[in-house]
Amino acid sequence: MNTDHRQWINMMQKFLQRVLRKSHHHQNHSFIFTSSALILTTLFGCGPSSKDLAALNYIPLAGDDWEVSSPEAEGLDADTVAELYYDSAKLNSIYSLLIVKNSYLVAEKYFNDGSIYLKSNLQSVGKSFTSALVGIAFEQGCLPSLDQPFLAYFPEYVNLIKDPRKQEITIRHLLQMRSGYPWEESDRDLWEVFVAGDFLGLMVHVPLINDPGTEFHYSNLSSHYLGVIVDRACGTDLRTFAEEQLFTPLGAELGEWYTTASDDRYPMGTGTMHMTARDAAKFGLLYLNDGIFDGKQVISSEWVHDSLQNYTQNPSVGWPKEGRNVNRTGYGYQWWAIQSGEHHYHAALGHGGQVIAVLDKFNMVIVVTGDPFFLEHNAKAWKSEKQLINLVADFIASLPSE
Repeated sequence: MNTDHRQWINMMQKFLQRVLRKSHHHQNHSFIFTSSALILTTLFGCGPSSKDLAALNYIPLAGDDWEVSSPEAEGLDADTVAELYYDSAKLNSIYSLLIVKNSYLVAEKYFNDGSIYLKSNLQSVGKSFTSALVGIAFEQGCLPSLDQPFLAYFPEYVNLIKDPRKQEITIRHLLQMRSGYPWEESDRDLWEVFVAGDFLGLMVHVPLINDPGTEFHYSNLSSHYLGVIVDRACGTDLRTFAEEQLFTPLGAELGEWYTTASDDRYPMGTGTMHMTARDAAKFGLLYLNDGIFDGKQVISSEWVHDSLQNYTQNPSVGWPKEGRNVNRTGYGYQWWAIQSGEHHYHAALGHGGQVIAVLDKFNMVIVVTGDPFFLEHNAKAWKSEKQLINLVADFIASLPSE
């Protein structure tokens, strides 16, 4: 709750007090008293008090991997930030909430099963990491062109594919989620086959639902194929490539990274990277700073710029709108563009409500992690995801316009 909001509430309190005083001389005293009490309860009974907010502790924990500051010192309203953490504490599935402003860690708190040391499964947030690895491979020359047919890296499957349109799918199409492959969770039978884990074989058997490059369809297979392409093009294990080219330069540590059920050769480019919330924030800061981390150009600024373009406007994702402040306005190279209130930003999002939000306008990164609900695609999991995404979106919408 910002200062202007509190001033407005104080004014309303004084106004209602005057109404109550005047009601002593009014024949409908009982009615006015009851109505005023209801208004007061609505305005003041549901939100945190100043005392509640002051009692919250979200001071960054000790550690040598981040320079720390405070929200106030970096230009954020203290009450607005405190209210965000107050709301977070009500959620059963949240693990962490971190705010980075002006390259300083200004707020940090862990909840439920979370801790500063926990390397949790960030689910589809990993897609944005896979995109970064594609960019590094492209800059290093492993990948000569994004407009190559993706099947150039899967020669063992070329003669098995009957649909000639699949020969036209490019690496760029995979990055933009415009390959023509469907969202696996849109069909129960397809989802069961997907979970079985023969991701490479599915490029043959899963039918396209539109011509490559013509429509957006969120596709886990597309992201996984990107990871395999980097592995094969650069002639190195994908995990090793990720650690050497991305995580080590960030001073970050990659935990578990699941492989597919039927082939443990390739980590899942579609997600499932495990890392701490602090390390996830470093990745967000990397994109906020045009690919530079600690003075080193880890990813080219051109790749960051291209990754955050909207190649699809207002992408339809096949599920109900998540909240009034969650408006998915575009999709880049495995990054979402979102509008919350008056503010536009980019985000890496994962099942269960994993979020890395990059707000260029405010020079800020917000990270939320929570229960990943791995392979649990049910009402409880979707509810949790919606809660955590809205937590971030509502906070961003509450930020001032200037």
